[in-house]
Amino acid sequence: MNILVTGGAGFIGSHTVEALLQRGHHVTVVDDFNDFYDPSIKRRNAAVFRGQVKLVEADIRDAARLRDVFAQGRFETVIHLAARAGVRPSLAQPQLYTEVNVLGTLHLLELARTFGVHKFIFGSSSSVYGVNQKVPFNEDDPIFKLISPYGATKLAGEALCHVYHHLYGLDMVCLRFFTVYGPRQRPDLAIYKFTQAITAGKPIELFGDGSSLRDYTYIDDILQGIIACVERTFGFEIINLGESQTTSLRDLVAHIERLLGRKAVARMLPAQPGDVPVTFADIAKARQLLGYNPQVKIEDGLPRFVKWFKGQA
Repeated sequence: MNILVTGGAGFIGSHTVEALLQRGHHVTVVDDFNDFYDPSIKRRNAAVFRGQVKLVEADIRDAARLRDVFAQGRFETVIHLAARAGVRPSLAQPQLYTEVNVLGTLHLLELARTFGVHKFIFGSSSSVYGVNQKVPFNEDDPIFKLISPYGATKLAGEALCHVYHHLYGLDMVCLRFFTVYGPRQRPDLAIYKFTQAITAGKPIELFGDGSSLRDYTYIDDILQGIIACVERTFGFEIINLGESQTTSLRDLVAHIERLLGRKAVARMLPAQPGDVPVTFADIAKARQLLGYNPQVKIEDGLPRFVKWFKGQA
């Protein structure tokens, strides 16, 4: 199968590309290698599959450049993972987040329609749930309390996906990822930042009182869900991909301390605007439709991450 992966040099994207190649698919990667974090990190990720894919350095806001990619690619499936990510940065740059995450998604959907792509898989986020009073979060929960531009752009992307399914019959699945971690994790995310700071004997910043809860999901489990979507037909579906287990910020730090054999020096700071108190995935739908069965609990996944992190030094 000919597959386009946008954001294919990023954390989730590079693992997805590897998994597709292992299954014999032909893959084209689009990534703009922007400076949200050190671009050399993405280039190292892409080096893993150099020579096995067609790698196009392009911005998804550039519709003309994307058109050339689609004209040459004859894609059957698009896995759209490119995005400006992160809740807190979106508060500072809402226009950029909207341009990339909404307009960029629209460009890809329109080109998928134009060039007869059969399947479109959209990487969404648990951030769309906002301050959801009911836990665990179910795909049918009403969504009225988004609290970040990032979450709003992802919800807008889901809405556009539904439009293109309804009008043009694209087979469409929107995957709501819950706090993904593992080897190659972005350096701006908590697990990486805490591990790096504690290792170096530097302070870590903890926002709030340490009680916030996250459904940390190991990359291998996320890949299980993405690959299942490639191999199945849906019509239109929104599906949570999480571990369905929450860990408090306080406990996360304690886990990392034990693995590193060092105590953290913590700076307690006020809770940040846009941060939600809890994320917690109801994965019954993923189990039913995808055969999804996450295997890596935080107690097993963190040691794998730390081992990888130490190997980068």
